[in-house]
Amino acid sequence: MSLTTPAGDRASGSRLHSDLHWVFARLKQALATAEVSVVREHGMTLWGYTVLMAIVEAPVRSQLALAQAVSVDKSKLVLVLDELEAAGLVRRRPDPADRRARIVEATEDGRRALDAAREDVEAIENRLLDDLDAPAQQALRSVLRQLVGAPVVRIEDGQQADNACVPPRT
Repeated sequence: MSLTTPAGDRASGSRLHSDLHWVFARLKQALATAEVSVVREHGMTLWGYTVLMAIVEAPVRSQLALAQAVSVDKSKLVLVLDELEAAGLVRRRPDPADRRARIVEATEDGRRALDAAREDVEAIENRLLDDLDAPAQQALRSVLRQLVGAPVVRIEDGQQADNACVPPRT
C-alpha cells in the first residue's frame, strides 16, 4: 500500500508533509521496503547490513562499542551477530585484554557480501535522489550526516528509545 496520492506533490505544504517525524518515517519506510529484499539476497537483514558495515568501518570493536555505534540495544545486537556469524559473515573472538568481552570481525565472505549489498543499496538510494541535481544530493547527505551527530544527542537528552506506536501509560 502506497502512502502517496495524486495530490502528494500539492500537499507538500501541509502540516503532515512539514512534520519531520513523518517525513523521515516515510523515507525510512520506503528505503526499508526497497532494501530489505536486496540485502537478503546477500545473506543478511537490514540490521545485519548496518552492523556489518559498522564492523568493516571500525574493525576490532567490542560488542558494546558496536551497539553504541549503530544505536541498537545490546540484546538485539547479539541476535544480529548470531545471524551474521551463522551465515559466515562475521566471527567473534575473546578480547585478549578482557576475556569477558568479544571482538567482532568481518570475514572475507562478509566483506564481499557487504560490498555487493552496498552496491545494490546505493543504486536504490540513487534512484530515490534522482530528482535532485548533484549539488542538492551532496547537500542533503551532508545535512543528514550533521543531524545524526550532536543534534540527535541533544534532543534524545539521555532518554531511552520508546515504541512511539504504543499509547502512553495512564
